[in-house]
Amino acid sequence: MNTQLTGVVTMYVLTVLLAIPLGKYIAKVYNGEKTWLNFMAPLERLIFKLSGINPEREMNWKQHLKALLTVNAIWLFYSFFALLFQSHLPLNPDGNPSQTPDLAFNTAISFITNTNLQDYSGESGATYYTQLFVFTFLHFVSAAAGFAAMMVVFKAMKEKVTDKLGNFWDFFIKAITRVLMPISIVVAIILAFNGTTTSYKGKEKLITLQGDTVSVSRGPAAGMIAIKQVGTNGGGWYGANSAHPLENPNYITNMVENISIILIPIALVFALGFYLKKRKLSWVIYGVMTVGFLIMLIPSINAELNGSPALAHMGIAQNGGAMEGKEVRFGAAASAYWGVTTTVTSNGSVNAMHDSMMPISGMSQMFDMMINAFYGGVGVGYMNFYIFIIIAVFISGLMVGRTPEFLGRKIEAREMKIASLIALLHPFLILVGTAIASYLLVNYPNINWAEKPSAWLANPSFHGFSEMLYQFTSSSANNGSGYEGLGDNSIFWNVSAGIVMFIGRFLPIIGPVAIAGLLANKKFIPESAGTLKSDSVTFGIMIFAVIFIVAALSFFPALALGPIAEHVSIK
Repeated sequence: MNTQLTGVVTMYVLTVLLAIPLGKYIAKVYNGEKTWLNFMAPLERLIFKLSGINPEREMNWKQHLKALLTVNAIWLFYSFFALLFQSHLPLNPDGNPSQTPDLAFNTAISFITNTNLQDYSGESGATYYTQLFVFTFLHFVSAAAGFAAMMVVFKAMKEKVTDKLGNFWDFFIKAITRVLMPISIVVAIILAFNGTTTSYKGKEKLITLQGDTVSVSRGPAAGMIAIKQVGTNGGGWYGANSAHPLENPNYITNMVENISIILIPIALVFALGFYLKKRKLSWVIYGVMTVGFLIMLIPSINAELNGSPALAHMGIAQNGGAMEGKEVRFGAAASAYWGVTTTVTSNGSVNAMHDSMMPISGMSQMFDMMINAFYGGVGVGYMNFYIFIIIAVFISGLMVGRTPEFLGRKIEAREMKIASLIALLHPFLILVGTAIASYLLVNYPNINWAEKPSAWLANPSFHGFSEMLYQFTSSSANNGSGYEGLGDNSIFWNVSAGIVMFIGRFLPIIGPVAIAGLLANKKFIPESAGTLKSDSVTFGIMIFAVIFIVAALSFFPALALGPIAEHVSIK
């Protein structure tokens, strides 16, 4: 047990030690300061020249959103038709078929929204062409799009009064060339040297130690796996994701991949402090996020190490912890740690099956995604947190009888309406989606569909409800992990989850960018004696309270019907 916990602590400490200098570097990149990757500038200029883009042209917040939404629409059509006709495209040595229209719809939306839900298995549901030129491409650009949107918010917070908020394409390209690609290259090299496949050959037949003949899927996987973690994408090359021995061969690669999941989300918090020259603010935000992270992590690790109460009642020893659905090479603690890091961000990759974890772990993972603001995804994590900042500042202002202010700008009705709508959108998508699915399952279990609702769930009762709740939670949070007991490759789940992913991605980007743009246009008001300081512990406590109150009021009843009820039933 001590060895397993030491591994978890080591991973987190290394992450923070890397995140602080990375945050400083990111701030330098976007402040226009000299960095060691300035040699990428000629490549960036070439891209802008070929694209007919002037990176010096300043945009207002509406122009930023127009650019982001337009390019995402193009990516959506490209990826949808590539998947629909993938069997006719090159790089398909295994002869995998094209995806059905509903699955292609779900998969295309899943990858452009940085969700990577994957209602298919990578070995048989995609080709090398779509794995590389659709999925890996979207891994980079979807993460960079979130990064660029976040930089609009950063820029608006930095300037005193302006409607000029930088250039979307400049933010976007630099996110790839200066941050995502360099880190991904390092991670890919480590994975390749530890056994992750890099071959373009098809399946290979092998004879196992027990004499069985198996076909082992291969492919140029190392590069895709690197950016899936670095960009908090999560979509894996293999169906088992990072539980697969060729996607995550050993404990070293497990550490590298797990560090990669939360490295940039934490680094961006510190980047905010360096960029705004308000380092105390970044430490307050980091503190709030980390307390929330630990509240989810500690019970999960404890539950997995102690094993299943149901098996304990039968007298079965569980010296290694609850190991159902887990890999022996990682152990229970590292699997629980991954389960929380992947859901506290928008990553969604797995090194163990979440469906087999203890109910307490399931609740932690779902609550991570329901809050969707502790670390979060690349770029979008801070923007979700920004919404809670706005709400906390507004409530604080009302409590002391002053006009709410944040960084010298008055927060008024318009900004608060936007923040409230975005805060309510997430529970609306999750709870309404789960309610519709539950209604169909109970009232129309044998309706004349290709896949009847009665065939959706592999587990009855509380856990079955959790499977449906988890699916909509993961979709709305743009996470992509799932309870694999749910039969999700059907028209209902592909379409409903696709719609939820799309709305859950773009409205929470539009809201914070709009608020930041509106605030940047307002008159700057210097701090006074009555101003609530944004870099104080009091401010951090207020944000934390707002986050938990909003999340608890919205989601506790649903959690009580799923993982909480299941936990009580097996005690």
